[in-house]
Amino acid sequence: MKYGISIFGLGYVGTVSLGCLALEGHRVIGVDIDPNKLDFIRKGISPIIEEGVSELIAGAVSSGRVELTEDVLDAIRRTEVSFVCVGTPANSNGSQDLGAIKRVATQIGGALRGKSDYHVIVIRSTVPPGTTEDVIKVILEEESKKKVGEHFGLCFQPEFLREGSSIKDYNNPPFTVVGGDSERSIEPIRQIFGHLTSDFVSTSIRGAEMLKYCSNVFHALKITFANEIGRLCQALDVNPYEVMNLFCRDTHLNISAAYLKPGFAFGGSCLPKDLQALLYLAKTRDVDVPMLSHVLPSNSIHVDRAINMVLDLGKRSVGMLGLSFKSGTDDLRNSPLVVMAEHLIGKGMNLKIFDSEVNLSRISGANRRYIETTIPHIGSLMKDRCEDVIEESEVVVVGLPDKETIKILYSRGRSDQAVLDLVGTVDKSKIAGKYYGLCW
Repeated sequence: MKYGISIFGLGYVGTVSLGCLALEGHRVIGVDIDPNKLDFIRKGISPIIEEGVSELIAGAVSSGRVELTEDVLDAIRRTEVSFVCVGTPANSNGSQDLGAIKRVATQIGGALRGKSDYHVIVIRSTVPPGTTEDVIKVILEEESKKKVGEHFGLCFQPEFLREGSSIKDYNNPPFTVVGGDSERSIEPIRQIFGHLTSDFVSTSIRGAEMLKYCSNVFHALKITFANEIGRLCQALDVNPYEVMNLFCRDTHLNISAAYLKPGFAFGGSCLPKDLQALLYLAKTRDVDVPMLSHVLPSNSIHVDRAINMVLDLGKRSVGMLGLSFKSGTDDLRNSPLVVMAEHLIGKGMNLKIFDSEVNLSRISGANRRYIETTIPHIGSLMKDRCEDVIEESEVVVVGLPDKETIKILYSRGRSDQAVLDLVGTVDKSKIAGKYYGLCW
């Protein structure tokens, strides 16, 4: 199905979208306050410089399916879907300037007042999570005197166009993600982009807004990581390209979804030790690696958050389900749960611990030496039965995703208990008491 589409803002994203949508057979009306941009495109000239875009715009205009205007009312009246692609530049304090998108929302809302047909507005400008629903929706409803989801639709669709390869990225996105107020609003977007080979994913508006930031910041993080490793490799007389090429060949852990899920802090005998060793090497070679040097402090903040969440509940009797640094092992070295237990003991909590994998009488080697020298008193807090910890606690901390332990919590938990989930695998609908997630 082909649509009448209005595009507000003919900058980078708006211009490329206009050209691609027109060549796909849609009728497109471009709207911008800059008459020079409109004149350029009318003549088939791209207002942006990038390989292939000039030909794209020339072809789109010659197809006869492109119109340019400053008239918002006319653009809304003659289209079914609107893409908002206006700029949201940074203010001096780092916040985003939403002035342009608010003005466009006001104009679109006024235009919707006189339109009886259902019209879908799709925000493509990068905006802070909550902006579409808490700011733009309010303006649209106030100006139109209509309701989102009833008289018109509202969606957010993040774009993933890279400067220099925008046409290729438009035609081959990693996926198409749309957050919308309803399936009725999302369906036209599905129709418009359904021909692409990538997955079409519908989600919440806030989730779609945050995804854009998450993606861009992760790209920045990867670049910074590679550059810091490169500086350190140079100082150690190691070929950084050899290292990173090998690093990227691991698609099971390194370049994968592994570890990219919110949960508790990392620990164990490898990650903290090796990170500290790498930071020491950087220090001895006078190599500044600010991102890597802040990984451990950030990890500690995550542990502190969990501790403070327990303390803020104001309860004295606390049960911890889990003590080792991860599920399936009895290794307590550098376990964030051990750190948490130590802090709670220091604050005078009546602490009880159960871990199905930790049997102090069987622990040996380096793990046993760690216990004997660092946490010799832990044994007195351990319980043999998970049920005992649950029944004797006002607050239950789920520290490991052990299915059997969590199943017992579902059946033996009480309504007067608080449950702090550090792993994100607890079904809060099955919890009798009050559920708390660490960062969700």
